[in-house]
Amino acid sequence: MGNLHGKYIVDENGQKTDIILPINEYEELIEDLHDLAVIAERKDEPTISLDELKRKLQADGIL
Repeated sequence: MGNLHGKYIVDENGQKTDIILPINEYEELIEDLHDLAVIAERKDEPTISLDELKRKLQADGIL
């Protein structure tokens, strides 16, 4: 995701308090957060090598 194109809302002291984002940028942020949460949940799962994955996919008729 590139730069956000939001509009800031500031308080009486000029401090940023909120941001208004285009809906597509908001939805991309939510999707990215979900992806990061899934990665964090799965970080301790065992891994397999690429060769093993290929063998399993071939055995299942996917490759």
